[in-house]
Amino acid sequence: MQIEQQLTSEIQKAVRHLFGAEPPDIQLQPTRPEFAGSHTLVCFPLTRLSRKSPDETAQAIGAYLTANVPWISAFQVVKGFLNISLSDSVWTKVLAYIFQHTAYGTLPASGREIMVEYSSPNTNKPLHLGHLRNNFLGWSVSEILKANGYTVHRVQIINDRGIHICKSMAAWKLFGNGETPQSSGMKGDHLVGKYYVEFDRQYKKEVKALMEQGLSEEEAGKQAPIMQLATDLLRRWEAKDEETLSLWRTMNGWVYQGFEATYRRMGVTFDKLYYESDTYLLGREEVLKGLQQGVFYKKEDGSVWVDLTAEGLDHKVLLRADGTSVYITQDIGTAILRFRDFPNIEGQIYTVGNEQEYHFKVLFIILRKLGYSWAEKCHHLSYGMVDLPTGKMKSREGTVVDADDLMDEMVKDAETLTRQLGKIEGLTEAEARELFETIGLGALKFFLLKVDPRKRMLFDPQESIQLQGFTGPFIQYTHARIKALLRKAAQEGISFGAKGFENLQKLEPAERHVVQVLSRYEEKVKEAALLYSPAIIANYAYELAREYNQFYQTIPVLGETDNSSVQFRLALSDAVARVIAHAMHLLGIRVPERM
Repeated sequence: MQIEQQLTSEIQKAVRHLFGAEPPDIQLQPTRPEFAGSHTLVCFPLTRLSRKSPDETAQAIGAYLTANVPWISAFQVVKGFLNISLSDSVWTKVLAYIFQHTAYGTLPASGREIMVEYSSPNTNKPLHLGHLRNNFLGWSVSEILKANGYTVHRVQIINDRGIHICKSMAAWKLFGNGETPQSSGMKGDHLVGKYYVEFDRQYKKEVKALMEQGLSEEEAGKQAPIMQLATDLLRRWEAKDEETLSLWRTMNGWVYQGFEATYRRMGVTFDKLYYESDTYLLGREEVLKGLQQGVFYKKEDGSVWVDLTAEGLDHKVLLRADGTSVYITQDIGTAILRFRDFPNIEGQIYTVGNEQEYHFKVLFIILRKLGYSWAEKCHHLSYGMVDLPTGKMKSREGTVVDADDLMDEMVKDAETLTRQLGKIEGLTEAEARELFETIGLGALKFFLLKVDPRKRMLFDPQESIQLQGFTGPFIQYTHARIKALLRKAAQEGISFGAKGFENLQKLEPAERHVVQVLSRYEEKVKEAALLYSPAIIANYAYELAREYNQFYQTIPVLGETDNSSVQFRLALSDAVARVIAHAMHLLGIRVPERM
């Protein structure tokens, strides 16, 4: 599996021999599918040594390699690029290696530790579509880093305090009449979210009435009775008023039970939870310490600020005039606490939407100003928002696309499609239900992860569930198809192993293409970790499934008369199924044995 290194070494020898000079970095890349070959050498950087045109340089190197390296079988020159073909014996050895290494795609433990934060919801409403992308992205990046040998600590900060929480509390106090999840039959997070929406409705009504009495919109906003109640609840909470704390604990408890059910269905977990109510005081202490040290400054009204103009930014408030904390205050405390809890981590990855890019830029600068050198190891994994064909989500208006409802709809769509196609024959009702869940959630996760995290995306539920095209169900179906083939081989008493095809010298183009794609998997896993991008794995899994299906549709497996070819094709199928399962696991997606 050191093909690229060996090929690079042979090219360097060729350059030294042909041009009498030490070669620069050799630029190899996968050959484009419309051309013959597996590896392409970019020859433009070598023309300085060869004193020839790019095509002439490529021709000279190609001729040397085929004449002097037995396992290089052919070459092709295309506009300054040298496409190199390796002998089929190389690819049979590659398949034997992959087939025999059951942990292919998982690198050895490195002893390195890293922390990944994701989810981090507010406790005033249920999780929504944006949280789904966040959770799936954070979970997948964690799995990809684990596959690269890291020990990963999955964490979240639960934003369990602040004015947004007090808005739900205020509305419940005014309109709740003692309603609970038990009395209403609602999930706790949905119930609390209902009162968050009710707050907004009542607040707008009161502001309108006050403006009709002659107040400005700003003054009306401040004097609206329900807003004054929410603000008073926040002050009481920070003053540790027991009645207020009791209601806060009760309503947050309802939300946590609801969140837990949603996380369980999503298939995500956390190693440690941090709560803003615990960390904001540490952040406040750090800000006051920075004030004493002259890192920050105080205005006449008593508020504390940081001057970031030297960094090309502006002035940022860290404590309000009344001494209460702002959002960044708790983030300062949380970051410090995490490095105390996990002193060996080499960095923190914050999975947060791209609308918070400025916030994290400020946070990391502040931490550096406070003297924490590890601030350089903090990374904001910024991702784009998710839109639907119907438009953007607005949670305060109650039009949010709820995560629970969306997962329900995806599973229902999977059931409808699967029953229409007759794909549940021989399954018990329990097995069928599990299959619908696997397909529906797999479709959702794959669609949200296949796009580069940095890009804004449009989620189309109907497109995501299809069995053909760039979808999770297509890849799941490919895995199930291979498993059915392997079961049939076992029923016919056909066993297979690497020894059965080690002397096979000639491969069909479709076989060769599949092995070439398989050979790139470990590099893709490394690349995905380097860029924190599950999209690389999703695109790879689709490419592998597509190549395998082209092979499967054109070349017989069990119908082949040559035993070595049967052995090779079964081993190839088995390896593809294992790599698909591993890749989909890195995306948090299960693959069915039957479909």
